[in-house]
Amino acid sequence: MGRLDGKVCVITGAGGGMGREAAIVFTGEGAKVCVADVDLGIAEETVSLCGGEALAVQVDVANEDAVVAMYASTAERFGGVDVLYNNAGISPADDASVLETSVEAWQRVQDVNAKGVFLCCKHGIPYLLERAGGSVVNVASFVAILGAATSQISYTASKGAVLAMSRELATQFARQGVRVNALCPGPVETPLLLSIYGDDPAAFARRQAHWPTGRLGKPREIVNAALFLASDESSFVTGAAFVVDGGITAAYVTPE
Repeated sequence: MGRLDGKVCVITGAGGGMGREAAIVFTGEGAKVCVADVDLGIAEETVSLCGGEALAVQVDVANEDAVVAMYASTAERFGGVDVLYNNAGISPADDASVLETSVEAWQRVQDVNAKGVFLCCKHGIPYLLERAGGSVVNVASFVAILGAATSQISYTASKGAVLAMSRELATQFARQGVRVNALCPGPVETPLLLSIYGDDPAAFARRQAHWPTGRLGKPREIVNAALFLASDESSFVTGAAFVVDGGITAAYVTPE
């Protein structure tokens, strides 16, 4: 028996990184998965790697009509929705210090990372209510909990919004059987992060000094936590900031 047998899961940002890993793991655990991404081609690649039933859908999570269509397509194909895994997010290079970040750069990140989660919850939770409950996993970040002198101000603010939004939704819908948790990963070995620091060893080293484990997380290590939150094993877990960060938020001084 799989841990997600009989469940229908919608995963945004599933074309690569943690989202792709989640689609592979979730289908392997018995779920039917909507693999949603802004790039339909890489979403279809993810579907080809899945071991169970999966549907590729193109979606811009900042576009309300596209989000509505994503859920409608999923429900039409699989009969309903049980799990929302709101994973899509961006962290562009022009998101820097508050003194340097343009209003346009700020808004672009907010539209995807905060508004996107809002829209996915707004239009996804009604499907969970139709099933008398379900699980919402909103991907926040450890930066929603900690501050950083090397700022990416819009990304940090957007993830703080996701964390606060998750707590409020968890409280609102708890008695209707809908659990909402914010998954807060530490730095993870994904194309997004590697593209930021891959060409700047000094920037990478500056951050690495604050990691108790001394390494990046692996996508599977984060997805294992999401799998728990998506499954019935976490039936009494809601409103949590579920931190999977290799100890970063616990650290004051790290090993030399």
